[in-house]
Amino acid sequence: GDYIFYTDWMWTSFVVFSVSQSTMLAVGAIYYMLFTGVPGTATYYATITTIYTWVAKGAWFALGYPYDFIVVPVWIPSAMLLDLTYWATRRNKHTAIIIGGTLVGLSFPLFNMVNLLLIRDPLEVAFKYPRPTLPAYMTPTEPQVGKFYN
Repeated sequence: GDYIFYTDWMWTSFVVFSVSQSTMLAVGAIYYMLFTGVPGTATYYATITTIYTWVAKGAWFALGYPYDFIVVPVWIPSAMLLDLTYWATRRNKHTAIIIGGTLVGLSFPLFNMVNLLLIRDPLEVAFKYPRPTLPAYMTPTEPQVGKFYN
C-alpha cells in the first residue's frame, strides 16, 4: 500500500509540512490580525483551520481509510504565541511579524513532533488496514499498446 511511502519519506515530509504549514499559519494569522487589529485573531484562525482538518479527517475516514491516515497539526499553541507577541509589542505590526513569525516557525515543528510521536506507527497501520479496493469500473486495465505486433 501507499502507507509505507510515509515511512520512506518521513523526515522530508515533516520538514516540508513544517515549513509550509507554519508559513500558512503565520501569514494567514498576521493578515487577520492586521486587518482586524484585534489580538486573539491568530488563535481564532488556527481554530478554524483545525476544524477544517477535522472535517477532512472525517471525510477520509468515511471513505474507508484508517483514522490515523490524516494527522491534525497542532496550530493553536503557536497561534497563541503569535497573539501574545502581537499583544506584547503594543500592536507594532513589524515587530509582531518578525518576532511572532519567528516564534511560530520555531514552535510549530516542536508541537507537531510531539503530535507525531503520539500516533500509531504507519507500518502497523499499513498492514492492519489494507488499502480500500477500487470498484470494477475504476480498476485500471493493462495497456493494449503493441498488442498486434509480434
